Amino acid sequence: GPRAAKFWQTLATPALDCGLHVLLGNGGHLFREEGVWNYTTMLLREDLNMLILGAREAIFALDLDDITIKKAKVYWPVTNKEQKVCSNKGKDAANDCKNYIKIIHKRNDDRMYVCGTKAFIPTCDYMVKGKQEDGKGKCPFDPSQRYTSEMVDGVLYSATSMNFRGSEPVMMRSSEESIRTEFASTWLNEPNFIHMAHIREGDSTPEGDDDKIYLFFSETAVEYDSYTKVDVSRIARVCKGDLGGLRTLQRKWTSFLKARLDCPIPNNNLPLLVQDVFHLCPGNWTTCVFYAVFTSQLDSFQYSAVCAYKIEDIQTVFSKGKFKAPVTVETSFVKWVMYSGDVPDPRPGACIDNNARGMGFTSSLDLPDKTLQFIKDKPLMDQAVKASEEKPLLVKRGTAFTRIVVATATALNGTSHQVMFIGTKSGSVLKAVNYDGEMVIMEEIQLFEPSEPVKILRLSNTKLYVGSEVGVVQLSISECGRYHNCLDCVLARDPYCGWDLNADKCSTINNDVHKQVFALYPRVFILYVLVETLKVTSRPCVTDDSKSVSVSFLHDNTVKLWCQPYSNLAQVQWQLNGQPIKASNTFQILSDSLMIFNASEDTSGHYTCSSVERNYTTQHVAYDLKICKKENTLVAIVVVLSLILAMLVIWNLCKGHLSLPFCHSRVKDTANVCEQSLYENQPQEHKLASPTENMNSNNNHVNVRRHSSSRETDRLSSTVGSSGQISLKYRDGESEI
Repeated sequence: GPRAAKFWQTLATPALDCGLHVLLGNGGHLFREEGVWNYTTMLLREDLNMLILGAREAIFALDLDDITIKKAKVYWPVTNKEQKVCSNKGKDAANDCKNYIKIIHKRNDDRMYVCGTKAFIPTCDYMVKGKQEDGKGKCPFDPSQRYTSEMVDGVLYSATSMNFRGSEPVMMRSSEESIRTEFASTWLNEPNFIHMAHIREGDSTPEGDDDKIYLFFSETAVEYDSYTKVDVSRIARVCKGDLGGLRTLQRKWTSFLKARLDCPIPNNNLPLLVQDVFHLCPGNWTTCVFYAVFTSQLDSFQYSAVCAYKIEDIQTVFSKGKFKAPVTVETSFVKWVMYSGDVPDPRPGACIDNNARGMGFTSSLDLPDKTLQFIKDKPLMDQAVKASEEKPLLVKRGTAFTRIVVATATALNGTSHQVMFIGTKSGSVLKAVNYDGEMVIMEEIQLFEPSEPVKILRLSNTKLYVGSEVGVVQLSISECGRYHNCLDCVLARDPYCGWDLNADKCSTINNDVHKQVFALYPRVFILYVLVETLKVTSRPCVTDDSKSVSVSFLHDNTVKLWCQPYSNLAQVQWQLNGQPIKASNTFQILSDSLMIFNASEDTSGHYTCSSVERNYTTQHVAYDLKICKKENTLVAIVVVLSLILAMLVIWNLCKGHLSLPFCHSRVKDTANVCEQSLYENQPQEHKLASPTENMNSNNNHVNVRRHSSSRETDRLSSTVGSSGQISLKYRDGESEI
């Protein structure tokens, strides 16, 4: 239906593709060290202007402005004994039995708390001070296992496994009175932990509510009627002030609730699985939005999506939603259905708020056993948390999303947009922006080899840090200098960029100086907003029409005319003598060229190539094709041969091989006349430009750039000789331009 049609429009293509070598030449930086791997843990210390980077058996302190500047390095290797013990338990000594740094958090006292896998003996320390402590339940045993953690007011919250085999998943708080989840499949059923976030819901709430710790993960569902295991995405939450129960749920969460997390894609039978989450709070906690990336469960049906979830919608499900309860069917089969019985008061899973205090319950230790037993048996909500507008923000096929971070960009006119940076399994980063519900992927940057997934993303001011198994890349979130002309800059729709008419360049506009200038002189900048709807009376960017390039061809040959569009999003249109060209036996329209087969008199004429992006048409190049007749060529050859013969006769006369009485007096003038005649009558030789020398494929994913129409013409005209025409060379019956 119409809704599905609108949905599939979000299957986006990047406007630009570029590679790491382009970034490194434009202010980007790459850090890696010989023999060190797994650069996947980061802590931003903006107070020290440092990036604390955890890798395998090493911790680095790097300059935030230039990560190639290493300020400090600490080794934290395993001992030979630890490695041997790990190997004896069946683990790979060369890979598994190492110390992978998994946790780096800043404590309230400014010390940094670090945990590593330590050859399957998880261990923590205060920035390797030699005061090591047990890391069980804080850090994973297995370096390949997903985990998550959050430091909240100096206390560590973590979600990982408690044992060597990874069969005891737990979400815990590591305080003096530690508290954790139950070891029950109804609580956590073979989970894959993804993300944890602290939301200060206790700030300025009339209900006197408590802060929440939210946990995102995927697990095997208990509620599906299926003979095979079905994994689903979940969101769970606990209250920060939870102390556990007095008798029931002793030192266990009394506020643990979980719900299914939906990110729907039409015609997808299995739920998508969450891979990463980023939360953005523009104002107080009520404005918080969780952005999550999802992938298909089956590689054969590879879709990735981004869904957004509002904190208020999540809160409604947990505070007002119905519960699910297990019901035994046919003696052994257990089916989970919506619970329709009475719900105890205080409400199971609720934090201690003004309502509970009014009933005499000042902490979770005071809660009645009836409430605690209910939540122990039924922690699953019946209603799922639905995505905003019940659909994804972005869907892409064939690319597996791995990580996401989101920044807010405020344009000069005050409009705010969310800019997403999405890491992929193939080692690239997508930059996408949401314009009133429409997602635009502005560019895709290939940072690592396709076999090296992006494993971590971090944002700091105007910098993005991307980590993988092999290294870390730093890049600016606003690379406006890559847009070389006005049209490029405007059509990119990059909210960080605008065309500065005074400086005649694409400039970063997300700063106070430009905002003050724009407030006084709004016409100094051309904003992407001007072409966002393209409801403008005049073209914001002035471009010169392309000059025509003259080309001659032989009858029945194949001719190729090149035309590079501004971006991957542009549609190429060809015209012959003002009439649109359609694909046929004579014409084949490619993404970057036009093929003309069996060229004849009918295919002669004036060709133009234009690109259309968001209803904005720009002419790139024009050609005047003329047929080169064979009769004229033969006549020219005869004339040239005759002139050469005449010159030979004159030369022999001058040398004295032939003697005429008047030769010596006029030979010089005659030679000059003949030479002049030769060059006046000789036809020009034409050589068509080789495409491999003059054009880059639009699909090579290395360095595809937009070009202005004038630059396109200059490049095409680079093969023109001093006479103004292209030299021509025929090879294998095909001419290429």
